[in-house]
Amino acid sequence: MAAQLAKRDTASGLLGAGDPAPFEIVNAGGRGAPLVLLCDHASNAIPAALGTLGLDAAQLAEHIAWDIGAAEVARRLSALFDVPLVLSGYSRLVIDCNRQLHDPTSIAAVSDTVAVPGNTEVSAQEAQARADACFHPYHGAIREVLTARAGEREQTAIVPIHSFTPVFGGFQRPWQIGVLWDEDGRLAVPFMDALEGRGDVTVGDNEPYSARENFGYSIEEHGAREGRPHMIVEIRQDLIAAADGCERWAAIVAEALGAALASLEQ
Repeated sequence: MAAQLAKRDTASGLLGAGDPAPFEIVNAGGRGAPLVLLCDHASNAIPAALGTLGLDAAQLAEHIAWDIGAAEVARRLSALFDVPLVLSGYSRLVIDCNRQLHDPTSIAAVSDTVAVPGNTEVSAQEAQARADACFHPYHGAIREVLTARAGEREQTAIVPIHSFTPVFGGFQRPWQIGVLWDEDGRLAVPFMDALEGRGDVTVGDNEPYSARENFGYSIEEHGAREGRPHMIVEIRQDLIAAADGCERWAAIVAEALGAALASLEQ
């Protein structure tokens, strides 16, 4: 069984002893491929000190709080490639681990037209406490995993796994999978080519979001800044809402990602 690590940091005072850890590392020692997987929106957990942010259980189960199915797909990919996976421990509504801290959507007061009462009047001190408790430990864990791989023969690629809602703003999104990338296409281009070559997958090139429009802090911080190959993989949530869908799409992503990783060595 893959090793699983989790740590809790209560230094900020926001997290209590009964709260989940701010991150989880799965298969920390995995070396099956030159790859580290991330899941920036893996959880819909909220620290007890913040209550429910004024939302009900049904709202917290929706896509506004987390990326439905993404963590399960990422776990399967970690096992298939035998590589490390770092997962965030808290809801994107507490603080978004894939946004710059100064970004207005870092702590969203409204998400997909849903008001988040607990985020409407967050002071600078409160925002810092959320960052100290959730954001910084998660990204610190990513750096630790990458540091442990320093000096290996192959350059480590960074791939966060996300999911997107089938309908947004009344628009039915046609893409089954989206690939977010900016200037570095070393991984994204062969990955999309492999998917499109199947003939049965509708691929979005920087759809339904674009990495060129501030949707990718993690790949910028841990990928582009360090010169590592990187991309974000987005899968439509209705396709991975159940275990069988997660298994199918993990296999599809793994096949294309394997081809893309192989292209880096050519």
